[in-house]
Amino acid sequence: MARPRKPLLSTDRIVETARALVDAEGLAAVSTRRLAAELGVSGPSLYNHFRTKDQILEAVADSVSAQVELSMFEDGRDWRTALHDWAVSYRTALRDHPNIVPVLARGPGRRPAGLRLADAVFGAMVGAGWPPAQATSIGALMRYFIMGSALGSFAGGFVDDESAYDPADYPHLGQAHLLAEQQEKIDERAFETGLGALLDGLAVQYAELVREG
Repeated sequence: MARPRKPLLSTDRIVETARALVDAEGLAAVSTRRLAAELGVSGPSLYNHFRTKDQILEAVADSVSAQVELSMFEDGRDWRTALHDWAVSYRTALRDHPNIVPVLARGPGRRPAGLRLADAVFGAMVGAGWPPAQATSIGALMRYFIMGSALGSFAGGFVDDESAYDPADYPHLGQAHLLAEQQEKIDERAFETGLGALLDGLAVQYAELVREG
């Protein structure tokens, strides 16, 4: 009876395995030796697809960027709605893969999906009437906000031990020990509050642009 063939090694398979490893154990867990073991291949075989660990991590980062929805910039939604819906999609992708955020935070570099993302946002803002310089600033602003929201949980940063918040030292943190148990709700509300405030501010600037002509 013929022995079952091992799945062929491919770029997609390497990236999927590396992404799962980053998700589970963080960036430091990724090495060519570890990946080769996870894939059941010899280390040198990886070099036919990626020459360095950094190239693998760049590909993992781009695979996460590719999960961000961009259709809102093409289906007729107004610029504010499109930015809102894109920001939510972007944050969802980063929330699902938080350990890769430090790599994404470096910028798109030469990553195709990352560049498509930047191109879509910039093109939509210019198409809506924003001057190119301001469209660039909007893209940067949104990226700062979304990346920052994905780097860590505000609510999750408080321990659930009431004794850690002595009222003599922290008179306003009497309920802080309850934050962690409502982490998701608090973080989601904070994101929507901040996003709404950003978009409200941009809407004021846009109205001024329209008035000026």
